[in-house]
Amino acid sequence: MNEVLDCLKTRRSIRSYDERQVPDDVLAMILEAGTYAPTAMNRQIPVMVVLRKKEDIEELEKMNAAVMGRPGSHPFYGAPTVVVVLADASFGTWVDDGALVMGNLMNAAHALGVGSCWINRAREEFDSPEGKALLKKWGLSETLRGVGHCILGYAKEVPEAKKRKDGYIVYID
Repeated sequence: MNEVLDCLKTRRSIRSYDERQVPDDVLAMILEAGTYAPTAMNRQIPVMVVLRKKEDIEELEKMNAAVMGRPGSHPFYGAPTVVVVLADASFGTWVDDGALVMGNLMNAAHALGVGSCWINRAREEFDSPEGKALLKKWGLSETLRGVGHCILGYAKEVPEAKKRKDGYIVYID
């Protein structure tokens, strides 16, 4: 089978990580893949913010858990790296462009033996006063909105693929 297609079919969302940090050179390759995601009119409006310090990740994870209504939970599953994907909401394609970056990050991570998972609620986080304060602290524009968190690390376990649903593909001749 084609290596790329095999990678796409075997990637899984990882929700259990060991403590090993993703090496800098591997992380750089994953992030570079994110920069090559297609964007409308090649505007390249998404921005990736990389968090690797435990206290920074814990701060964001606490915000995420609060949005989900589960304070004290750990929605980042112990991943040692979090890439926050943001995009400029003054462009109509901000969600689409950011989603493609997320997809590239997760597929590149898998190709390099790194686990990943898309964690939602970034929009709610960065629409909040606390999120706006983080954008300001990071020196980023308030026009950025959250698309998703790509958590990265080495999997403790990899789940099996679920059966694909009937009717997933519909041909109209």
